Amino acid sequence: MTASRILSIFFGAGLLRPAPGTWGSAAAVGVGLILHRIGHFPLLAVATVAITAIGFWACRRELAGKPGQDPSEIVIDEVAGQWIALLFPSFGFWYIGLESNNFPYPGWVAAFLLFRLFDVWKPWLVGRADARGDADGVMIDDLWAGLFAGVGTMVFAALAHLVIM
Repeated sequence: MTASRILSIFFGAGLLRPAPGTWGSAAAVGVGLILHRIGHFPLLAVATVAITAIGFWACRRELAGKPGQDPSEIVIDEVAGQWIALLFPSFGFWYIGLESNNFPYPGWVAAFLLFRLFDVWKPWLVGRADARGDADGVMIDDLWAGLFAGVGTMVFAALAHLVIM
């Protein structure tokens, strides 16, 4: 098995059934929480940039000569998008000085659920990127979904804090 294949299926998460995209996102949350715990927001941010670059490379390699394909087992795009969504609460916790071993569950649960919503629903820019039909589109739609999910997570957090106050 090639390196691009191993990475594109995120070490086998993309082979799980049913719903490999959800499994890939769940694996991404687990690894993302570990990265946050080890090095807080800065490590998660660096890892997100790295996995995004690796994802573009792996998708281009795996989809070379296969225009319009987006095989369900390729989940490196979900990992990159999910980590973008996790960056938002991770930054908030880092900014306020919360210890890295503390990533309250509403933050990562909201990031996960909103990411899956936007990834499946594909509104606006997510859908436009998906419609490209090329390897970069496979990645870009999930990056947009991650951005929307991250913003949504922070909106929900702000609303929750307004209710608590």
